[in-house]
Amino acid sequence: MYIRRTSRRSRTGVTLLSLAALLVPACSSGGSTSSASPAAAQAALAALPSATPPALASYYGQKLRWRGCGAPGFECATMKAPLDYAHPDAGDVRLAVTRKKATGPGERLGSLLVNPGGPGGSAAGYLQQYAGIGYPAEVRARYDMVAVDPRGVARSEPVECLDGREMDAYTQIDGTPDDQRETDGLVGAYKKFAEGCGAHSARLLRHVSTIETARDMDILRAVLGDRRLTYVGASYGTFLGATYAGLFPERVGRLVLDGAMDPSLPARQLNLDQTAGFEAAFRSFAKDCARRSDCPLGTRPGDVGGNLKAFFSRLDARPLPTGDPAGRRLTESLATTGVIAAMYDESTWEQLREALTAALRDKDGAGLLVLSDSYYERDAEGGYSNLMFANAAVNCLDLPSAFDGPDAVRKALPAFRKASPVFGEGLAWAALNCTYWPVAPTGEPHRIEAKGAAPIVVVGTTRDPATPYRWARALSRQLSSARLLTYDGDGHTAYGRGSACVDSTINTYLLHGKPPASGKRCT
Repeated sequence: MYIRRTSRRSRTGVTLLSLAALLVPACSSGGSTSSASPAAAQAALAALPSATPPALASYYGQKLRWRGCGAPGFECATMKAPLDYAHPDAGDVRLAVTRKKATGPGERLGSLLVNPGGPGGSAAGYLQQYAGIGYPAEVRARYDMVAVDPRGVARSEPVECLDGREMDAYTQIDGTPDDQRETDGLVGAYKKFAEGCGAHSARLLRHVSTIETARDMDILRAVLGDRRLTYVGASYGTFLGATYAGLFPERVGRLVLDGAMDPSLPARQLNLDQTAGFEAAFRSFAKDCARRSDCPLGTRPGDVGGNLKAFFSRLDARPLPTGDPAGRRLTESLATTGVIAAMYDESTWEQLREALTAALRDKDGAGLLVLSDSYYERDAEGGYSNLMFANAAVNCLDLPSAFDGPDAVRKALPAFRKASPVFGEGLAWAALNCTYWPVAPTGEPHRIEAKGAAPIVVVGTTRDPATPYRWARALSRQLSSARLLTYDGDGHTAYGRGSACVDSTINTYLLHGKPPASGKRCT
């Protein structure tokens, strides 16, 4: 499955999806059902008791020791949280926290916690590289900007699974198997990935759920001295923020959930919806490409998808050279990843056209490989961040798997191909990745109502490829205090992407506590 991930490649720095785990979680090795029972699907996340349990008092009362951390203007600290909230005496997990203090002028409003999504995106890196310097000056003036890498992510005891050489092999595996041999190869790759995670990160794998991370955020809120949580979360960060609201509704301050997820859906439906989202984004790209003189895929929008699919088929038989020092060639899977990466932000469409032109006309796959590598967070030395590992670890704990084996994928292929003639087949097979996970899921689909919470702003973009607009509408209907803000546009998420209407609406909410009227639309 494709996963949501963060990339600083885009001008906004908000979340993207990476390949290989989509936003769908998975199941144990024995396989599980692909959808929740009706009772489970209708259940709402229950709030926790308002009083802090005595067993957690030492965590809520800890003092952070701030220090410089190499980024000018930022401080870093380490926060402790219980590895297992059900057994707080079973040990700690250490979480990396970073902040940039309010710059003034104006009265300080408290802390603003940010999360760019993933799961697996480094919130600390996002703060230091974008939010702490790129958020509107008036917001940074009034808030201490704060981020914590979630448990298992980046600097917070990262989940590890495969080394760079093994990841190179994993990313190149044929993701659209044509026969039993290729199916066995894909299944073998997923099993090796899962086994690597189990071997290298056994202690953490059962304790990286979204609910546990949301509870960590409440400890951080208290440690920072804030009575309520103020938060901006993008993509998966909306699921994390909504989960916090469901657990601690009375502690909700000003929450912005941008590029919202629908927590009530089972994994297979999430994958299918997202497949349709990528198709919608691709149609926008195709229309834009076809009217440009440098479009390598044709002059009619209706031809672009078919020509791209034919190109992928040729790569399946004969990968292209890339000049890569490690000897990697551009396979169908790597090319697909590169194209998907460009769907997140329309500012990348020009780069995609150039990369496709080089591949189609000059038989040079280097440009698409660059896009794919940025998506996977692979560096020039062949090393990978832990994004892919943490993403799978969280997703595979949060929901039962979309499929219980290859036969189930094959049965679902018609629906996925209908959702996206270009990407559907690959996305269906990608949803198999967590089927062989070494630990059983702890979550189920559920509604989040957060009754009693202060107004929460839910933001949806009409042609968002990764978090379809329908999810924002669904979440806004679940949350009892939600106000839906719609951005009629392309790309993943809306805040900080160039819409003065969106930005001013969210800034007014963050600075003055005035949410928009539900149903407000921006272009």
